[in-house]
Amino acid sequence: MPFSTSDGVRLWTATTGTTTSAPPVVILHGGPGLWDDHAVLADMLDDLTVVHRFDQRGCGRSGPSDEQTMARLAQDIDELREYWGHQRILVIGHSFGATLALTYAASYPDHAAGVVYLGGVGIGDWHTPYYAEVARRMTPAQRDRLEALTGSSRTWDEEIEFRVLSWFTSHADRSMALTWAGEEAAVDLPINFHANRALAGEMNAWPDEYVAGFAATISASVTFIHGDGDPRPVSAVRDLAAHIPHHTFHLLPSAGHSPWREQPELVREVLRATLR
Repeated sequence: MPFSTSDGVRLWTATTGTTTSAPPVVILHGGPGLWDDHAVLADMLDDLTVVHRFDQRGCGRSGPSDEQTMARLAQDIDELREYWGHQRILVIGHSFGATLALTYAASYPDHAAGVVYLGGVGIGDWHTPYYAEVARRMTPAQRDRLEALTGSSRTWDEEIEFRVLSWFTSHADRSMALTWAGEEAAVDLPINFHANRALAGEMNAWPDEYVAGFAATISASVTFIHGDGDPRPVSAVRDLAAHIPHHTFHLLPSAGHSPWREQPELVREVLRATLR
């Protein structure tokens, strides 16, 4: 069901489950500039509560928007919360969505019942070890091909190839990585590179002291979930967690950036325990 924000941007939304005494859940997808593909996470929880998903402004099935800031995206979440009729929500953010979930909880503390920080990047120099590990997981031919496809005009087949080469290194199970990346890449929706550049640029400009400072103000409980096979280093996520007063940390074995792929039962267990 579409929803229009206060500045007139139409957002695609999906809702499953029913309202119970448990906190309602809002799932935030990654990117920036991608789309919601988290029905699998909703399925883990929607027998316990109502679960909402949506495509962020300018992304996926939502309407276009040139305004791409973290503050505006956090405001969109709060407008959706009010539209759905909830006083407080549990926000589950994956990848970029994890940073957005923390931003929401810091910006709207009265409305955040809790946060799940799933596969985020943390603070400090996570880029250097991340890119080194990504390079290690690729062959020279794959690296050369990705470089050739980057920044060029691509056919749809080349777009899928570009996405696969960009994303397969995030999976811990090397035997399934290309298959899973192929499934993710085949979604017939455009990547919003404008949103990606604008939001990544904003976040990259944040000093670590700024991120640690707003994280320290979060009164809600934050549950960290990270796969030990995610190329994004867990040390940077632990450094961020250390600044949050109320948090738990779950490092999942043999799991990558999308840990529900390799460890679905462990992810389900942690999410349901957090909700309860």
